[in-house]
Amino acid sequence: MRPRDALSDVLADLRFTEGSYGRCELTAPWGIEFEPLPQARFHLVVRGRCALREGTGPWRWLGAGDVVLLPHGAPHALASRPRGRRVPLSVMPLEEIGERTYRLRAGGEGEPTVLVCCSVGFAQPTMQPVLAMMPRLIVLAGAATRDPTFAAIVAAMADEIAGERLGSTMIMVRLADVLIARVIRDWAESRRGDSRGWLAAIRDAQVGRALVAMHRDPGAGWSLPRLAREARMSRSAFAERFTSVVGVPPARYLAAWRMQLARDWLHGDRVSVSEAAARLGYDSGAAFSRAFKRITGRAPSSVRRDGRRARATAELTEPPG
Repeated sequence: MRPRDALSDVLADLRFTEGSYGRCELTAPWGIEFEPLPQARFHLVVRGRCALREGTGPWRWLGAGDVVLLPHGAPHALASRPRGRRVPLSVMPLEEIGERTYRLRAGGEGEPTVLVCCSVGFAQPTMQPVLAMMPRLIVLAGAATRDPTFAAIVAAMADEIAGERLGSTMIMVRLADVLIARVIRDWAESRRGDSRGWLAAIRDAQVGRALVAMHRDPGAGWSLPRLAREARMSRSAFAERFTSVVGVPPARYLAAWRMQLARDWLHGDRVSVSEAAARLGYDSGAAFSRAFKRITGRAPSSVRRDGRRARATAELTEPPG
């Protein structure tokens, strides 16, 4: 039996915290501006064609079977033609057809285009290093026409949104799991030439096991001997290979990973300093605070205050309803 690779373990953790799923039935002329989001967005061209622009970059044409992923929720536009009027998605006539699912019908009387458009947040921290490395825009040209599995997923997602059946949101989430995992895998495979860095490390059968273990349980009492056992290597061989492939020693990588998690928790999840310390295996809030400030240059309490201010501002500016 072929051994399970570490990237499969990372993708096995792929889960979404929230999202919205829409079927867009558009007729030319039409144009949509997608505002930046703290979530990933992806689009599937089911029928017809459209033009895509990420940020202020160049326009590019998409056709039936093309798949687009914006891992960081970057602002972008989709339109029936590059030059023409575009309307923000937030003011488009979205028809709610289920929990977190919608249909959009808009445009003129010209050529039809059908899209499936989704936005999703990632639940598991294991995915964060992968997402951090990914570009602002990934386009898989013809993915749903050259790959029968992709085609089946695209068709199933479009049917679920159009059918308005019970349980559609749950099924859409599961289909999106599979679809985004395949997009990420295709992107990772396109980087097989990388000899150093996180992707090279996760492809390493032994170092990859240790990386996945640290990411899945960052608060465990990881020591060099324990990580070496996880990798099934001697301590010296593991330390040398990890540092060579990842670029930093295991202890420094683990400390940086813990503080990245802590920063996200403190800023966004209303987690206290003492709770973050406990989650990450520190004996006291004071020890955690010293480590956090040494690595990030900021006190954890200031990051938490910034998060509270950001949430308060968002609540004040959020439109009613």
